[in-house]
Amino acid sequence: MIRVISGIYKGKRLRKVKSLLVRPMPDKLKTSLFNILRDDLQGATVLDGFAGTGSIGLEALSRGAESAVFIELFKPALSTIKHNLAKCAAEGKARVMAEEFNRAVIKLAKAKSTFSLIFLDPPYRLLEERNPLKVIYKRGILAPGGLIVLRRHFKTKFDSPYFTLGRQVTIGDDTLLFYRESAPRA
Repeated sequence: MIRVISGIYKGKRLRKVKSLLVRPMPDKLKTSLFNILRDDLQGATVLDGFAGTGSIGLEALSRGAESAVFIELFKPALSTIKHNLAKCAAEGKARVMAEEFNRAVIKLAKAKSTFSLIFLDPPYRLLEERNPLKVIYKRGILAPGGLIVLRRHFKTKFDSPYFTLGRQVTIGDDTLLFYRESAPRA
């Protein structure tokens, strides 16, 4: 069962995607994540990349985020995100983009969109093939002072020259990496 843990949508049960390709964040990890982010949520503009069920973006909206963009390419996950948004009556605060992550970021950058909080939960093998932080950096969609949270398997090797790692939390098989900009852009 996936549910919203706290906030205005607290207790809402969310639909899962019937596929092993989507791994919802366990409640224990999600609780730890949102305890860490407590002060960053009020009025936040959120990007939920590789959104899966949309539970992370919905949790952020439930806890005070102003808006959320959900990026997902997998069709069964897209219908699940839309269903979960409707169940929470959060459609007015959300936008769902049915696109490959890099293409969606490029479109968002062209529209001059920026985000104070970016969640990334890519397929683990994708992190071995390419760095999703590169397109975020190149397109400048992280707002000044913003935060990127990346979920990876604890055994997956990952490093980013684009942002500074501020914190790392491992719970079970999952590691959350918290990145901020290395230096202000000129």
